[in-house]
Amino acid sequence: MVVAETNKQLLFPEELDFYRLKQFYDRKNGLRLLKNVPSWANAREPQSSSRDKDIKAHRHDYLCGTKQQSKFSYLASYIVKTFAGLEPVLAEELRNLGAADVRELKRAVGFEGDQQLMYRANYELRTALRVLMPIDTFTAYNEQDLYEGIRHTDWSKYMGVNDSLAVDAVANGEYFRHSKYVALLTKDAIVDQFRDHDGRRPNVNTIAPTLRVNINVHGTSVIVTLDTSGDSLHRRNYRRDTVEAPLNEVLAAGMILHSGWNANGHFVDPMCGSGTLPIEAALFAKRIPPQYKRENFGFFKWPDFDKKLWLQVKETADSKIRPFQYDILAFDIDARARNSTAVNLMSAGLERDIKVEKMSFEKLLHPYSTGTLMMNPPYDERLQLDDIHEFYENLGDRLKKEWTGWTAWIISSNRDALKHVGLKTSRKKTLFNGALECSFQKFELYEGSLESTEIPPIEIPPTETV
Repeated sequence: MVVAETNKQLLFPEELDFYRLKQFYDRKNGLRLLKNVPSWANAREPQSSSRDKDIKAHRHDYLCGTKQQSKFSYLASYIVKTFAGLEPVLAEELRNLGAADVRELKRAVGFEGDQQLMYRANYELRTALRVLMPIDTFTAYNEQDLYEGIRHTDWSKYMGVNDSLAVDAVANGEYFRHSKYVALLTKDAIVDQFRDHDGRRPNVNTIAPTLRVNINVHGTSVIVTLDTSGDSLHRRNYRRDTVEAPLNEVLAAGMILHSGWNANGHFVDPMCGSGTLPIEAALFAKRIPPQYKRENFGFFKWPDFDKKLWLQVKETADSKIRPFQYDILAFDIDARARNSTAVNLMSAGLERDIKVEKMSFEKLLHPYSTGTLMMNPPYDERLQLDDIHEFYENLGDRLKKEWTGWTAWIISSNRDALKHVGLKTSRKKTLFNGALECSFQKFELYEGSLESTEIPPIEIPPTETV
């Protein structure tokens, strides 16, 4: 496996702020290094953990040829994609997994780790969309530069001529403006390399390829990554039914982690839709890995896939599943939404852990003296209301009169409507629900009001490293 060291200040995916990277190759060790980048072993990192020091020492010894083997099979840089606003939560998740050199980027977080950690990241991260492994970066001023740059990689290390290929591309620059054309050039360069060597070309399979390649072009800079995940990690494989304007699973998990709810009390979603928020809350509370029901990952098809190590990772994570002593309740005024939630609960195996009922928020009374209420009300974007301001005003009145003692969180892209809630927010966070920029706001429901403050650092219960 080739180890790729990437610029640690790289921004990914669309708004890349590439630096010109001068590169050279250590042919003896098969390691790709970058000049003018501080040494991994000598770089000063804040809050360096013992694991960071172990990895850095191993990296230094390996590059110097003074150490042939260690407890780390190999080390690589990874980029984990997420939604804008969830970078701090994802970074904290990675630190709790034991990742080294964790760096918050734009809609992504970079880290360094071994093969086992890559497996864990795919299986256990709740706010990750994809885990990408950079393998090359170069400069391209024209089509020929791009073609030759892609061919520079020995693709036989990652797939065979009988395997299938898919290429995803993002292009944003003076020379390359069409993503589909960049993807086509990349595909041609890879399959032509196999044709010249084997006399045959691998097939293209955009649905379930053996290897999924990601190309990102910004200006004249190109970064090549391999998708370790396969399907997007927001697909938890429990959604069997849905209603209009469903909440993305990764966003729902991020909202829960941002809120500071550590499964230390009751949780209520009064506008549950298809049940994403209560389901993600239950998965988190019970420590069920988000990919517990997933059967395939991209790295399953890689030549170096270690099945024994993967089964060990999965078994260790699954062994941490625990019961939850509080209640998680889901309500919705729409019978269709209630039924959709019930179907998804059964698919997730959580029908005994979450109670779902058809009831409007106007009639709902708080079942306990304290707890966390979280809702994703209509924004007046896709779900139209006669008077959106009156709707949000009624929400605020209901919260103030009937939910004293609780903590409420509301996400909405309609900032003007949010002002009509009529309650002082104690925290605000900007998140994105698809293309919609939303405000995620916290309301402390007791007599009096709080001044608006910034959201504090995220604290997520740590998980044991293996």
